[in-house]
Amino acid sequence: MSSPEPRIAVIGAGPGGLICARILQQHGIAVTVHDLDASGTARDQGGTLDMHPQSGQHALREAGLLDDFLALSRPEGQQMRVADGEGRILFDAVPPEADTAEGNPEIDRGQLRALLLESLKPGTVRWDHKLSRVEPLGDGTHRLHFADGTTSDADLVVGADGAWSKVRRALSDAVPGYTGVTFVETGFDNADIRHPRLAELTGAGTLMALHDRRGIVAQRNSDGHIRVYIALRTDEDWHRRAGLDLTDTGAVRDALLREFTGWSGELLGFVTDTDTGYVNRPLYALPVPHTWTHTPGLTLLGDAAHLMSPFSGMGANLAMLDGADLARSLVTHSDMDRAVIAYEEVLLPRSVEAAEGAAGAIDDAFGPDGAARVLAHMTSC
Repeated sequence: MSSPEPRIAVIGAGPGGLICARILQQHGIAVTVHDLDASGTARDQGGTLDMHPQSGQHALREAGLLDDFLALSRPEGQQMRVADGEGRILFDAVPPEADTAEGNPEIDRGQLRALLLESLKPGTVRWDHKLSRVEPLGDGTHRLHFADGTTSDADLVVGADGAWSKVRRALSDAVPGYTGVTFVETGFDNADIRHPRLAELTGAGTLMALHDRRGIVAQRNSDGHIRVYIALRTDEDWHRRAGLDLTDTGAVRDALLREFTGWSGELLGFVTDTDTGYVNRPLYALPVPHTWTHTPGLTLLGDAAHLMSPFSGMGANLAMLDGADLARSLVTHSDMDRAVIAYEEVLLPRSVEAAEGAAGAIDDAFGPDGAARVLAHMTSC
């Protein structure tokens, strides 16, 4: 890209936005990342991610960070177990030792974010900078208005600002809709010592127990932590309908136990023995397909472009691939707008395909015969 000192603003310091910024900087292109968090460690980044060779790992290789990622990753975290509501293990895949380097090794989201942040030039990320709106200036440039009253003009605004993207509003009328499934998150610290039976059930990677539109997904993180998602196919306001105060741990536990009547007592330990309390997390997705008309000076990546259910296993991987592809296009094209058009021509069709798969996967997992459907998928791969 040969335009004189283009002003590129990435909104959102998630994996996709940070990968994009890293690759641009590697090629001498200036970029500023704006994020609403107070700092890179201001909040929990969530669970663990499996990085796929052709997407997440490809992006890390493009960014010159693959070896650093592999040093932090957990190949053993690829283990996947599927169980029914009685706790019977129906499927248990442990990757052969020889294949782990070619597979989808796991990394905590917080570790990945720290790796990407440390790779950027100091001052690249402007923290505590929440975007309020994007104002078109009529010449392909845009003015960014932030919650603190400041503004900044940009030749290219990259919306990497997640599910409720403010940048997306300038490109599309689409808004995320409720998928019909809610996760209630809980967790276990020092699990091998404090909760040995639950740790044994989880294994080294992920346990997915499914039965009759309900699920318990237990996932190994680093430092002995197990993160658990108690899944319900239910109304978005299920807790209000039940008169629940989500800060009342005992009441939430009792309500969840009623939802899981008849499940194995061992599995119910994932519901009752919490070290962290409960966090309600309804799952949302953008309509499929989600596309937009190309607009000079604006584009999207990651969840801002193609929010989908986590049952795709593709969200963070696609975001990072998006970020890498956009950066590479900006590096290789002499005209910035042509670069963005070329990127969107690749991004849009692949995100539609992934989102369709994610919608089918969540319906399979949380249907009346979820375990059987997921098992059929696992054994056919």
